[in-house]
Amino acid sequence: MRVMVMTKGDAADEDNGEPTTEMFEKMRVFNERLVNAGIMLGGEGLQPSAAGAKVAFSTAGTTVVDGPFTESKEVIAGYWIWEVSSLAEAIEWAKRCPFDPSYGDSQILEIRPLFDMADFAQTVDADALAKSERLLDPTSD
Repeated sequence: MRVMVMTKGDAADEDNGEPTTEMFEKMRVFNERLVNAGIMLGGEGLQPSAAGAKVAFSTAGTTVVDGPFTESKEVIAGYWIWEVSSLAEAIEWAKRCPFDPSYGDSQILEIRPLFDMADFAQTVDADALAKSERLLDPTSD
C-alpha cells in the first residue's frame, strides 16, 4: 500500500523560515531510516504558500489566486510517499518523526492512502486503465 504523508502546520509556520541545523539533521536521520527500511519512495519540503498559486474551477470559469494563502487554517509544508504494508505501519513510522518544539503545537502529519489503478477496475474501462498506467511507466513505449 502506498500512502502520502503530509506535514501540516498553520499560516504562522510559513514565517518560521528554514529549519535549524539540528532539526535538519534529525529529519535527515529519520529519512535515512525510512529509505533503509524500504518505506520512503519520495518526499520534499514545500516552499511557503507565498511562492505558490491556486487554480480554482467553477461554473463561472477558472480563477488563479496567487499566494500567500492567508485564509488557510492549515498549510501543507511537505510530504513523503511511503510504501507500507498497512495504515497501521504508516502510523507507527509517523509517530517516530522528529518534532520541532520551536514551531509550536500545530505540527500535524496527515496520512492518506493513494489509489492504484486496480482500485478503479470496477468503474473504468480496462483499456483506459492500461493507457493511464503506461503514462506513468518510464519503461513503456
